Amino acid sequence: MKLETFLHHLHFDPEKIAPPDWQVDWDDAPLPYKLYRGIPEIPLTGEVPLTLEQRDAHAEQGLEELGSFLWYVYGLTHYAQSAYLEDPEDITTVNYLQLLRKFVPSGGALYPNELYVYAKIKDVPTGIYHYDVAHHSLRLLREGNYDSYLSRSLGNCDVSDCFCTVFVSTVFWKNFYKYNNFSYRLQGLDTGVVIGQTLEVADRMGFSSMVCYQFLDRSINHLLGLTEQDESVYAVIPLSINPFIQCDDHVYTEEIVSAAELSQEVPLLKTETYNRSKRVLDYPLLREMNGASMFETTQSFVKIKKGDRVQRSYGTELIMLPYTESFSYDLVSVCRERHSPDVDFMMGKVSQTQLATLLKEVFSRPYQNDLDGTDGKTGTRVSLYGFFYNVEGVSDGAYTYEKGAHALSRIRNGDFREILQNGLTMPNVNLFQVPLCLHLVGDKEHLKEKLGYRGYRIQQMEAGILLQRLLLISCALGLGGHPLLGFDAKQCDELYRAEAKQITSLIQIPVGPYRSRAWLKGSLKS
Repeated sequence: MKLETFLHHLHFDPEKIAPPDWQVDWDDAPLPYKLYRGIPEIPLTGEVPLTLEQRDAHAEQGLEELGSFLWYVYGLTHYAQSAYLEDPEDITTVNYLQLLRKFVPSGGALYPNELYVYAKIKDVPTGIYHYDVAHHSLRLLREGNYDSYLSRSLGNCDVSDCFCTVFVSTVFWKNFYKYNNFSYRLQGLDTGVVIGQTLEVADRMGFSSMVCYQFLDRSINHLLGLTEQDESVYAVIPLSINPFIQCDDHVYTEEIVSAAELSQEVPLLKTETYNRSKRVLDYPLLREMNGASMFETTQSFVKIKKGDRVQRSYGTELIMLPYTESFSYDLVSVCRERHSPDVDFMMGKVSQTQLATLLKEVFSRPYQNDLDGTDGKTGTRVSLYGFFYNVEGVSDGAYTYEKGAHALSRIRNGDFREILQNGLTMPNVNLFQVPLCLHLVGDKEHLKEKLGYRGYRIQQMEAGILLQRLLLISCALGLGGHPLLGFDAKQCDELYRAEAKQITSLIQIPVGPYRSRAWLKGSLKS
């Protein structure tokens, strides 16, 4: 299958990318975390703080701060068990589903990502570490200073003043075993959600951050000792106690750095890992997409101009939303409370103040990244659309949110809940009980003209960043949000009149009031 066709099917005809006889081997499922064998372990304290506060800007960061940061970003937070009936007519046979959960959502709770850090902190040797989620510890992969190597891999982004650099990787098998080729779409979104949580926690702890989407993949994977057929880094996030992370405009840098040449500066790293699966199937399309997305030299790095952003509104009427004060909330409490309601949604009226706060706050935190330059004040390439029902002062219909004007632009009038419900491939959410059905929307070509096939996964990651913020703000407002990919994107695009704008719906998020779920849940924090 051609990669162009694969991406089209992935988004509009997902049933065409998996074998018709595909069956999940649940008994041979991989672990939701990666385990290393035979390398030094540095335990992290389980006494993580119950609040996240900014540290003294001049204080040297240590193991305690790094451990708290990693746990709130991607640590195991609780063990949950819920009951369900496989046959609704047989109420005597109850099945139980057990899951390990984190503060971030993940498709099927499979968590395909892994975190690595290049740490330069007190208490531990400077070097490259893997965050061992299962044991809340660090595993030392390489000891030494890699400032120059890493900076050149990022296109002369200076990490010498950064106390830590986070690498977010994807382990392909961890969700391919269940979702087959559709896992490629999930992996980009899951990575974006982890990035979004990283930015939130870093901000609360007083760290400045920068998301690097462009780097020399093979030199970064080589530094971490990853086999690119199994696992590859999707994003690199330097952290600093300084207000800003310095990064040269690598588009105009005369020096061209090659991944092949750079990798020769560091010896090959051989490690032994364990994932539990006895039979790992091949995933040639994922490997091919990953290879086609890689940058071999820094000559491939680009900048996205403001004119390249997707912000095209064709609405017929503007509804100005009320001005709201800056919204603050306790991130830790929200992380503990947030989950994805499904049958728990219940219809309730959403006030204009709630809606205005939600939409404004989702876009209120631009982040520093290597696509826009280094000012950290630019916006996003992803927009927010939605179908509203039972919203105070807003007639039922389809709208787009105009960030600059803080207003809704009406596209269509009407109640579209039945159409949206019929468009679900797995109707585990009752959209008749949901007042807000939101969609993150992006360019239909997925930034491909500027970034090639890498543009698709970057777009998915940027959608994931906004998704995580949307879910956190929703929870802080007393609402629930449930990310869905099993929806009819073609149908939504038609309702939004998106074809003329060359945009498409990336993910669907029902948002609204919900009732408490009946489940048994145990904390994994000491």
